[in-house]
Amino acid sequence: MPRTKVVFYREADGSVPVLEWFDGLAAKAQDKCRVRIQRLAELGHELRRPEGDLLRDGIYELRVGLQHVNYRILYFFHGRVATILAHGLTKQDRVPAAAIETASLRKRRFEQDPKLHTFEES
Repeated sequence: MPRTKVVFYREADGSVPVLEWFDGLAAKAQDKCRVRIQRLAELGHELRRPEGDLLRDGIYELRVGLQHVNYRILYFFHGRVATILAHGLTKQDRVPAAAIETASLRKRRFEQDPKLHTFEES
């Protein structure tokens, strides 16, 4: 059983931006991202480089590399729950600042109303 519950950020209109992005990825990229999300569930706060890393302000990244593209999935911890907030694609090693800002905004919204902004996969 996973040690850390993983949920996705949901907008007030019911959309789940990270899953919409995820659906547009190639199957191999989706598979690698799913493995990282599972590792997050298994290890939680203990997940370290090269799989995950703290960026700033409580925002962490899951790191996935495939064919010279870096896939980044941004999340934070809300108690014992890891909430996946945003995503980024880059050819560089750095996460785009705009993706971190989006994650920070969603983190604040989530903290204000976790129930409204939680989506759990079945």
